[in-house]
Amino acid sequence: MAVPNGVSPSNGVASTDNIHNIDVDVLIIGGGFGGMYGLYKFRKLGLSVKLFEAGSDFGGTWYWNRYPGARVDSESPYYSLSVPEVWKTWTWSERFPDHNELRRYFKHVDNVLDLSKDAFFNTIVVDATWDGDQWIVKTKDGGTAKCKYLVAATGSSYKMHYPDFKNLKDFKGLLVHSAIYPEGGLDVKGKRVGVVGNGATGVQIVQELAKEDCDLTVFIRTPNIALPMQQRKLTVEEQESSKSFYASYFNAAKHCRAGFPYNPAPKSFWEASEEERNALFDELWNRGGFSFLLSNYHDFARDKKANTIIYNYWAKKVRERVKDPYKADVVAPLKQLHWFGTKRPSLEQNYYEMLDRPNVKVVDIKATPIVEFQEKGIATTDKRYEFDIIILATGFDSLTGSLIDMNLKDVNGVQLQEKWKNGVYTWLGLTIDGLPNFFMVYSPQAPTALSNGPPIIEIQMDWIVDAITKMRAEKIKAINPRFEAARKWREDIQELNSKTLYPETDSWYMGANIPGKPREQLLYLAGVDVYNRVSNAALENWDGFDIIKA
Repeated sequence: MAVPNGVSPSNGVASTDNIHNIDVDVLIIGGGFGGMYGLYKFRKLGLSVKLFEAGSDFGGTWYWNRYPGARVDSESPYYSLSVPEVWKTWTWSERFPDHNELRRYFKHVDNVLDLSKDAFFNTIVVDATWDGDQWIVKTKDGGTAKCKYLVAATGSSYKMHYPDFKNLKDFKGLLVHSAIYPEGGLDVKGKRVGVVGNGATGVQIVQELAKEDCDLTVFIRTPNIALPMQQRKLTVEEQESSKSFYASYFNAAKHCRAGFPYNPAPKSFWEASEEERNALFDELWNRGGFSFLLSNYHDFARDKKANTIIYNYWAKKVRERVKDPYKADVVAPLKQLHWFGTKRPSLEQNYYEMLDRPNVKVVDIKATPIVEFQEKGIATTDKRYEFDIIILATGFDSLTGSLIDMNLKDVNGVQLQEKWKNGVYTWLGLTIDGLPNFFMVYSPQAPTALSNGPPIIEIQMDWIVDAITKMRAEKIKAINPRFEAARKWREDIQELNSKTLYPETDSWYMGANIPGKPREQLLYLAGVDVYNRVSNAALENWDGFDIIKA
């Protein structure tokens, strides 16, 4: 079976030959962190469980991410599972691992936990219906499976977004979306290459391709407030000595705001003097990673003046590194164009120096928008640009796209796309009204993209395991969240959102990157620690659920 980047499965089941015979307790959709952790946990519970994965191996988004420079911006060891059997026998080579090392890590998890025997790869779900007793799940290849409990671990970044550029298909050169970048890479030597998109993926691609012998043109609409990664190599010795603390590290990650146990700022923005603030800014800048975001004064999320002062510090630091004045004005404008922290910041190593290279052109498409794609390239309101290759680093229909694509139907036959046409409704970011025994992780209306992935995924999957355990102990056939609970959950999220600066920025956090998608806060803003406490409290007495006894 052909797959987009030509990767063949090395284990597991690569077809749906046996899917017609599947009748299990739990079916998991998705083979990233959530799916792998779920397989491990449900097996320990003694349940029969299988997993469907669209790719040819485990890894989730890291199975697909193969573009130049692709690497995670969550640091080691926090971007990994807390399962002792896994971390005791694994060490990382870098503070921020690249995509190749991450795939080796997922292979290690598979080998240690023996997961592949329960996985079906190259398997895409196209329909899921509750028949009154169980879920009936159909796949693209004609397979049908049955399960008591359906768990979507489909992640936030699967459904690719192709912007509706005029005449996109007219371009006769090579057009590549970053999410399906060829496994073997692209030969860019001597080529004219355009990159459209300036999120984390665009930053990483440009950072790498600028070093190549190519003529690179970068189309930027919104400057990325990228922060210094401060990458470094890690030794086996330092990691082995730290493993005495790993259990505490992983626990701390689940009991803090963002899944990273960073030190909080010692006081509020205006309680600190200007001298104290600048000293903290310098400290966090030099420390790297998300320190400058997560250990900074929390006021920036609500206070415009504080936010602007932080932005001005960032702009000054970046402009010192970009010598070309036009490029500096595009990538780090003196006038702040969006609030710091309201779009997901990227981490960079030498992005700004690479932009400054003579083989790199920068096009400000806020000033001169793209008019259309043409046979030989791209036309803006200012001029035409000819390319051999165009790379679309234009992201995903994040958080909701992969769920909607499964064609989930509620008990009345209403598709999820219809249920959510005016906005997302979930209870606890874990369940959806009218979908009994359906659960999801790394989901909308949970901390998700505002959190380091593995801690929130484990919190949610542990909740699902606890819920099923409780159901079995209490002889409950099914649980179905009430719409009223979902409505209140949504209202609370939007109310908190209205007290922040997030609504003033167009971002995928707000669903604003997809035309026609309701503009709303898609994330739970109160933090991982609060979410953990609130969701577990609701489980104690089945708050917000209707119970169907066996």
